[in-house]
Amino acid sequence: MEFVERYRRGPFFLYLPFTIPHANNEAGNKGMEVPDLGPYADKDWPEPQKGHAAMITRMDGDIGKLMDKIKELDIDEDTFVLFSSDNGPHKEGGADPSFFKSSGPLRGYKRALYEGGIRVPTIARWPGRIKKASKSDHISAFWDFLPTCCELAGIKTPEGIDGLSFVPTLLGQPEKQKKHEILYWEFHEQGKKQAVRWGNWKGVRLNVARNPDGPIELYNIKKDLGEKNNIADKLPEIVAKIAEYMKSARTPSKNWPMPGE
Repeated sequence: MEFVERYRRGPFFLYLPFTIPHANNEAGNKGMEVPDLGPYADKDWPEPQKGHAAMITRMDGDIGKLMDKIKELDIDEDTFVLFSSDNGPHKEGGADPSFFKSSGPLRGYKRALYEGGIRVPTIARWPGRIKKASKSDHISAFWDFLPTCCELAGIKTPEGIDGLSFVPTLLGQPEKQKKHEILYWEFHEQGKKQAVRWGNWKGVRLNVARNPDGPIELYNIKKDLGEKNNIADKLPEIVAKIAEYMKSARTPSKNWPMPGE
């Protein structure tokens, strides 16, 4: 609040990382701690679910105070706000993603490379620039955030990065929007995992540490959002293309090596 007051004449960039909702992993099944359970204190729910809900309500209230401050300072129409998450719902500290159906129709949760672990909500607000209540099915990822900010700030995007600005999508100009051929993920816990999104196709490879050329699961995300029907055996040519992407999309890293590097 003080930051926005100080720099209200702008331009300013505010990165505001909320800790909640998050678990205290050292507290076991009581790790969803929050100072006040608020309206959920008397709910007939497990204690971790009360804490989870109270965390989200607490965060929501603080974001509301910030949005009110922006309006109070009369910079509402000059301020672009983007809200997102770093992963899907978690199952730690006693939290249960199924209790509130936190993954919706998606499979998996935090640490999975199925959609429930990596597909997250993103909400953008810019009165007079972004059409109210509009939605987009443009496929993007968080590495698109940097070039988007660069374009909004009127500065050159760094070279040699994978991100693509989604400013045209924000402004309702889909015909100008550049699109990714693929999106690639890897995760180095739980035996290492890889995933590729290529159009409507989604490939997932598990246990990479043990078998770097192991089987790839294949899903048609458009028809099977919940990734329930593995059709890899029916489309070997698609699987081969995704396997090629998994080998070529990454830059070798001494800190996060794959087998053989």
